[in-house]
Amino acid sequence: MLLARALRAAAALRPLPQRLPPSLLLRPAALLCDARPFTRSLWLLSGDAAGTQRPGLLRPPRASPAGVSCGCGGLHTEGDKAFAEFLRDEIKEEKKIQKHKSMPKMSGGWELEVHGTEAKLLRKIAGERITVTFNINNSIPPTFDEEPQEGQKTDEQEPELTSTPNFVVEVTKDDPKQTLVLDCHYPEDEIGHGEEEESDIFSIREASFQPTGESDWKDTSYTLSTDSLDWALYDHLMDFLADRGVDNKFADELIELSTALEHKEYIKFLEDLKGFVKCQ
Repeated sequence: MLLARALRAAAALRPLPQRLPPSLLLRPAALLCDARPFTRSLWLLSGDAAGTQRPGLLRPPRASPAGVSCGCGGLHTEGDKAFAEFLRDEIKEEKKIQKHKSMPKMSGGWELEVHGTEAKLLRKIAGERITVTFNINNSIPPTFDEEPQEGQKTDEQEPELTSTPNFVVEVTKDDPKQTLVLDCHYPEDEIGHGEEEESDIFSIREASFQPTGESDWKDTSYTLSTDSLDWALYDHLMDFLADRGVDNKFADELIELSTALEHKEYIKFLEDLKGFVKCQ
C-alpha cells in the first residue's frame, strides 16, 4: 500500500505534456517539423546507415551537357570556344593594321600624360600654362555600312576609323585664382567663319572662367555659348588659341594621337575579353 501510494504521488508531480495551440494543429506536418530541433548528422543526410548514397542531398549538381566547368568556377561552352577563337583572329588582324606601336609625338613641345582612356597635353609659354585634355571613349563617329558595288572588293569599302574626341583647353596665367577654359570639338562638317581661305577643322563650343585647380566644371560660373556669339569675338577666341599652339595643325596631330590611343585600348580590350572568355 505504501509503495502504491508513493508511485501515485510521483506520477502526480510529473509535468503535464504541453498542448499545441489550435493554430499549430492545423498546420501541415512540414511546418511542424521546423519547431523540432535539428539533430540529424550530416552523414545521415548523405547516406543511410549502410553507406548507400542518397541522390540529391549535399551533392553538387551535375554540369550541364552544354558546358564544362573548370577550376576557375566558370562555365565553358562550345560557344565560348568559338568566341575565343574569333577574338584570337580579330586581335591578330587588328595588330596587323596598327599604325603606331607607340604614341605619336606632338610638335610644339607638348608633354603627354596618359591615364587609361584619358590623355593630357601640357605646354608652358612665357609664364602661361596650357593644358589640353581629351578622352577617347565614344570618340569614333558612327559608320554606315554600304553595299559594295559590282566589281568592287569588300575590303575596299571598309573606312579608316579615326578618333575625333572633344577636348578642353585650359589657359592659366600667373593669377592662380581663375583659369580660362574652352570646350572644343570636331564638327561633322568643317565650317569656316568669314571668307577665310582655310576653314577651321575644330570649333569652340563654350568658354568659361573656372577656379584654378578644380577638375569639375562649376555650374555657378558663367558659361559663354558660341552658338549665338558675334563672329568677330569668336574669331578672336580662335586666334587666342592659335597663338598658344592650338590651331589646325595641332588639331590634325591630336586626331592622329587620339586614333592611335583608341586603337591601342581597343586591342587591349579584345585581349582582356579573350582572357575572360577562356578564363585565363
